[in-house]
Amino acid sequence: MTEAVTGESDEVLTRVDGGIGLITLNRPNAINSLNQTMVDLLSTVLIRWERDDEVRAVVVSGAGERGLCAGGDVVAVYHSARKDGVEARRFWRAEYLMNGQIGRFSKPYVALMDGIVMGGGVGVSAHGDTRVVTDTSKVAMPEVGIGFIPDVGGAYLLSRAPGALGLHAALTGAPFSGADAIAMGFADHYVPHAHLDAFRAAIANDGVASALAHYVVEPPSSELAAQRDWIDECYTGDTVAEIVAKLRDHGAQPAKDAAELIATRSPIALSVTLEAVRRAAAMESLEDVLVQDYRVSSASLRSHDLVEGIRAQLVDKDRRPKWSPSTLAEITRADVAAYFEPVDDDLSF
Repeated sequence: MTEAVTGESDEVLTRVDGGIGLITLNRPNAINSLNQTMVDLLSTVLIRWERDDEVRAVVVSGAGERGLCAGGDVVAVYHSARKDGVEARRFWRAEYLMNGQIGRFSKPYVALMDGIVMGGGVGVSAHGDTRVVTDTSKVAMPEVGIGFIPDVGGAYLLSRAPGALGLHAALTGAPFSGADAIAMGFADHYVPHAHLDAFRAAIANDGVASALAHYVVEPPSSELAAQRDWIDECYTGDTVAEIVAKLRDHGAQPAKDAAELIATRSPIALSVTLEAVRRAAAMESLEDVLVQDYRVSSASLRSHDLVEGIRAQLVDKDRRPKWSPSTLAEITRADVAAYFEPVDDDLSF
């Protein structure tokens, strides 16, 4: 049966089939990027289904062929930041509270992380208890490329990845494969893309455990995990500048490539990201990290680089952001610390 959700929009489709709550993010032309309406509806339906004894599990997927979710609607964030930031903070607040809901969800929460899964897409999937990737999965926390900092609880996962894999992903913003996602702790199971529809149908017909038993296969080797030697060695620096220097001095070409990629990112976003991931490593819960995320994201609205990064990448699309400060050497400890100050409306779980 198809359920009506209060304020329902065709941007989030929900129905219950065989005791399985099916959620489809339905903005395929935008790779299912999240907006305020979608986040509010996701939260509402999760509350309802968690209380409904007839719903045994939830499955989340994305419409279209391109991916589960490319993140939040950052162009809307751009316009809000240029105005007063109120709408952006309202969106982040609702989104992070929803990420916490997913992390605490008491029933099986199956996320089909097919295709592009970036930023906010990680937030609606990788905090669930049953995370499925495929041969088309392209996962990333790419925020530093737009002058932003990994959010949606991403630092919780990044800080707990083996060795320095999480820092590498956070500071480069580069995408990684489904096999890498499993190796990094962002996902659990690997199902070939060609079998995904049958897998989803099997969940409704036979339950989550049976569907996993029939369709999960051994993932390919993780290319990132195979590069742990140079990654773990180079990402031990106290500052991003030290890390970049180690990458440039290393003999491995992928290390030099990582240094060049990091050099294109926002210096302040990189510096705050390094601090955020390292602080997250000492935090006990996802909720603690989400509180940090809301503070950091709120502070980013006051920065030059968030607006400039979105402008360059997604508005004017000249791909030539002019960062300010323009170098890592100009970033002070006080600049970074300011991003972590409490805000008047701190999150509360």
